Amino acid sequence: ARMTLEALNALPAGEARAALARCCGASAWIERMVARRPFLNVNHLLGIASALWMGLGPDDWREAFAHHPRIGDLESLRHRFVSTADLASREQASVAAASQVVLEALAEGNRAYEERFGYIFIVFASGRTAGEMLALLKRRLGNDPEIELTIAAKEQWKIMRLRLDKMLGGPR
Repeated sequence: ARMTLEALNALPAGEARAALARCCGASAWIERMVARRPFLNVNHLLGIASALWMGLGPDDWREAFAHHPRIGDLESLRHRFVSTADLASREQASVAAASQVVLEALAEGNRAYEERFGYIFIVFASGRTAGEMLALLKRRLGNDPEIELTIAAKEQWKIMRLRLDKMLGGPR
């Protein structure tokens, strides 16, 4: 749901939590964001949101990752993630058009990634084809786990930023 920055600033804490939870599932980030209101403008909000996000620990990051549907797993997208379903399905629009072969390879790659790192493959999907995502997934599978966690957190931030922008009325 779109809202102005003023509306976000004015929301009761519970509603503000729910609005921010649609942008990121890390409860520590949500609580700290709610506590930092009022935001002066969208850039102020994005600066704080980014600093708070990158300042969290691995467990908080993993908590946020757990709120995402798997890229390429169209079934879990439909069933499990009702609150973010329309956001996520738009972010993944290019996946639906991909060939069955690429989709199967993506699903397989996702399983391998999850086995290796313990969380789903997090990637800023907007504007990327399924083939590009598959190539990226294969590259990232070889990363050291600590390095990969930071890469995933940075990708998560790109997703959060897009969602915050959309919530507050579109990119600036």
